[in-house]
Amino acid sequence: MEMNPFSHEFHEDPYPVYRWLRDYAPVYRNPEGWYALSQYDDVLAASQQPLRFSSAKGTSLELIDSAAMLPMIIFMDPPQHDRQRKLVSRVFTPRAISDLEPFVRATATRLLEALDERGGGDFVQDFSAILPMNVIMELLGVPDADRNQVRLWMDASLDRTEEPPYIPQHAIDAMGNAVGYWSSLVADKRACPDDALASRLCEVEATDDDGNPTRLSDDEVVGFMLLIGAAGTETVMKLLANAAVLFQRNPDQWRKVLDDPGCVAGAVEEVLRYWAPSQFQGRVVTDDVTLHDETMPEGSRVLLLTGSANRDERAYDDPDRFDIDRPGHVALGLGHGVHYCLGASLARLESRIALEELATRFPNYEVDEANMERVHMSNVHGFSSVPFVTQS
Repeated sequence: MEMNPFSHEFHEDPYPVYRWLRDYAPVYRNPEGWYALSQYDDVLAASQQPLRFSSAKGTSLELIDSAAMLPMIIFMDPPQHDRQRKLVSRVFTPRAISDLEPFVRATATRLLEALDERGGGDFVQDFSAILPMNVIMELLGVPDADRNQVRLWMDASLDRTEEPPYIPQHAIDAMGNAVGYWSSLVADKRACPDDALASRLCEVEATDDDGNPTRLSDDEVVGFMLLIGAAGTETVMKLLANAAVLFQRNPDQWRKVLDDPGCVAGAVEEVLRYWAPSQFQGRVVTDDVTLHDETMPEGSRVLLLTGSANRDERAYDDPDRFDIDRPGHVALGLGHGVHYCLGASLARLESRIALEELATRFPNYEVDEANMERVHMSNVHGFSSVPFVTQS
C-alpha cells in the first residue's frame, strides 16, 4: 500500500491506510524517499527528541528543504526555539487567554443566535471559521474590517494539489499577501503601540544565557503572527466542524453532552483524538535512526503521523469508537514535547465554549452530509462546508 498525503481519497479517510502502516510498515518508506512513523509509541518518542527529529527545514513535506521560510518558532530547534518560546510566552500567557473567555462566549452566542433565527446555515462558513478568526485576531490586535480578508488569505495559502509541486500559484500569492499584511501591521504597532499582543511582542524583552537583553526581530514577530493567526483559526475551525459531523453520526454521545455540560471538555479531547485537525508533522533526522529493523538515514524526511497514533490499538482500547468518556491519555492532537502548541489552552477554551453554546441553541440539528465539502491541504484535514438545519 502507498501513502499519498496529497490525494483527495486520503483526505476523505486516511485511517485504513494508517492501520495498514501500523501493522505492516511502522517505519514506512515512500517511493519518493521520505519516511513515516505511524505507531503511537514511535510518534511520541520522536516528538520528545527535537534535535534528532529536527523541525528546522519545515514541518510538512512540501516545505521541507525550503529556503524561503520566515523565522517561525515551529521551524526552530533548541536553543533557537527555546529563546523565542521564552520571549513569546511572556506575552502569550494563561492570563491573556483566560481574559478572552467573555469575548469568546459573546461571539459564539451572537453567531449561533443568527443561525438560529435562520433555522441553520453553513456550520463552517457561518460559525466555526468566524469564531476562532475573531478570537485570535482580537488577541493579536487586527482591526475588524481586515479580519475576514486575512483569514481568507491564510486559508488559501494552505491549499494543495494532488500532484507535484503540490503548492498552487494561488496559495503562493495568498501567502505573499498574508506576509505583507502582517508586516504592515507590525510596522504600525511599532509606530503606535497599544495593548494588543502584536504590540507586546514588539516590546517584550528577556535575558539570554549570557545575561544580555534580547528582543524579537520584526521578522520573528511577523513569523509568529503568521503562525498563530493561521493555526489559531484553522485548528478550531476544523475541530468544531468535525465535532458537528461526529455528533450527528454518534447521537448517543451528543445526548451525553445535552444531559451533562460537564462532558464537553472530554468531548473536545475525543474530537481531537478521533479526527485530528493536524494529521502529521514533518521532520528531518539529524543522524541515522533505526526502528523496527528499518534505518532512516541521516537527512531523511520523516512524517510523524499523529493522526495514526491517535487510532493505535496499542495505545487505545477500541480506538475507532468515538467515546467522549474515554479515559485521559497523553494526547498528541495539539503536538507534544518542545513543539507543544502554544495556543492549546486557547483552542480548548474556544472549543469548549462553542460546544456548550451549540448544545444550548441547537440541541437538535441535522447535517446535510451529501453536500459537505472537504479542504485539500497538506497536514490539515477537515471541512470547508458543513450545511445544517435545526430540527424541532
